Amino acid sequence: MPISSAIPPDLVADIGGTNARFALIDANRRPYAEKALPCAAFSGLTAAVQAYLAAVGGPRPTQAAFAVATPISGDWIQFTNSDWSFSTEAVGRELDLERLLILNDFTALALALPLLTPDERRPVGGGTAVEDAPIGLLGPGTGLGVSGLVWSGQDWIPLQSEGGHVTFSPVDQREWAVAQVLQRRFGHPSPERLLSGPGLVNLYQALAEVEGWSAAVLEPAEITDRALAGTCPHCRDVLEIFCGALGTAAGNLAITLGAQGGVYIGGGIVPRLGDFFDRSSFRARFEAKGRFSSYLAAVPTWVITAANPALRGVAAALV
Repeated sequence: MPISSAIPPDLVADIGGTNARFALIDANRRPYAEKALPCAAFSGLTAAVQAYLAAVGGPRPTQAAFAVATPISGDWIQFTNSDWSFSTEAVGRELDLERLLILNDFTALALALPLLTPDERRPVGGGTAVEDAPIGLLGPGTGLGVSGLVWSGQDWIPLQSEGGHVTFSPVDQREWAVAQVLQRRFGHPSPERLLSGPGLVNLYQALAEVEGWSAAVLEPAEITDRALAGTCPHCRDVLEIFCGALGTAAGNLAITLGAQGGVYIGGGIVPRLGDFFDRSSFRARFEAKGRFSSYLAAVPTWVITAANPALRGVAAALV
């Protein structure tokens, strides 16, 4: 939509390995003019920003904040699951910005959690959140993002975590066998190697090797579509393992953070699974921690159903 105000709005973006989502921020710090652009269609960040600004028109922003799917360490940003890279200083100069803030994408999503309304999250299982207790966050998409929030007494402090790259925790013989295949292939079998879009393909191929059936050439969406439609029992097994392993990872995160404020599941995959996810082994695996099972049974888990919530977190960080 065109910008009617002469005052330049702030620009925000949530940039993953597949899509870059942009928006402008109104006087009430709410995103508008949201638009998603495929990263593969652009040579880099500056080109995508220029295309977005040309589409919406109006005064050029002088402040911007971009959430990126990679660790932040210094001026140079190299994406983990994308060919994009950039210098923060150079991008700020190329876009003629007075201020440019770069933050991790799941740090931004964590900042959005307190801003979600009850109808923008779906509970999975029981439990009641403890007020001001730490909150956990993880979500499979192009990669596996992990973060959380800790209450300072005045504000929520987001955690900058790369927990998707810890070591995968198999719990039965089939998962151990899958982990061995992933270890041979990648050296280190992290949760991201199976709890992500590319991870679904890795998991499908590994399970075919373990069980001796012929794997088709499938994209992540094809695996989930066939599983949900019930047209491929192998795809359904893959999705069941995926949900269960995500439950184990979420339980590990909850215990590590003491996340009695609850654990949120974000990312682009789980919200699309609907009832399949709710009926899966996710919650049982989340609670299956031996002597700490009763501890985790009291911790609520939610699937984030809001559209592009990280943009709200990016806007909050820019204040």
